[in-house]
Amino acid sequence: MSMNSMAAPGLGHALDISGTAPTPFSRLVRVELRKAYDTRSGLWLLISTAALTGLVMVIQLAVGASQPDVSLTYNSFLTSTSFSIAILLPVIGILLLTSEWSQRTAMVSFSLEPRRPHVIMAKLAVGLLLAVAAVVIALGLAALCNLVYGVVSSDPVVWNLELSRLAAFLLLQVIGMLTGFAFAALLLNSPAAIVIYMVYTFVLPGLFGLGAALMDWFSKIQPWIDFNDAQGPLVDASMTGKDWAQFAVSGVIWLVLPLVIGVWRVLRAEVK
Repeated sequence: MSMNSMAAPGLGHALDISGTAPTPFSRLVRVELRKAYDTRSGLWLLISTAALTGLVMVIQLAVGASQPDVSLTYNSFLTSTSFSIAILLPVIGILLLTSEWSQRTAMVSFSLEPRRPHVIMAKLAVGLLLAVAAVVIALGLAALCNLVYGVVSSDPVVWNLELSRLAAFLLLQVIGMLTGFAFAALLLNSPAAIVIYMVYTFVLPGLFGLGAALMDWFSKIQPWIDFNDAQGPLVDASMTGKDWAQFAVSGVIWLVLPLVIGVWRVLRAEVK
């Protein structure tokens, strides 16, 4: 019997998958969502985000109850969580993408689903879902703290959350998640992306403020290139037309461009 006759059936021919149905996008989203919490680090990061948010509110509640000159409302409790959620929520967005490279699962993921744009969009969808979930948890905790505050203090319970403030609060969390995701796509390295994000969040605003104080010409352009400062009016929903313009220009620099370049890199990156 010749060697050719012993060849495996189909050897040398392309695998025909034309009759195989593509993976539904909803299944990709479910898989990526499970990846966000089915490891110890991912689960504890989600728990820590909720716990830190609750801790900030409890501290605020204790201060408000012990200080007669401090008056708190529902919006007071909700606004304080913007800063606590902003610390950890972007880290979740970073790990959604960089975990494929740090845990060396990218080859498996992109082999099972070779359509990389679908995988990236599924991860992005999960990030947005988690941002919305964080907002819902914050709303519930703020309501609980506001009710407790009404019991332990002599002040009346004030429910003053307006739709514009809620929309601005949600937008802030989505921006934080997207910014972390953009840095992750740009660097494809968890520690580097987290460090860069922390520098961007806590160090860069101080440098921008110092530059604006020392140089008159820089003070004129600083509002247009400082994305953190441009988000300030969103906290109290006081955005004006000029504020939105500065928000858009600085957002292109710090969010849109890194996200576009990062996604382009992921689509072309060699998976090892």
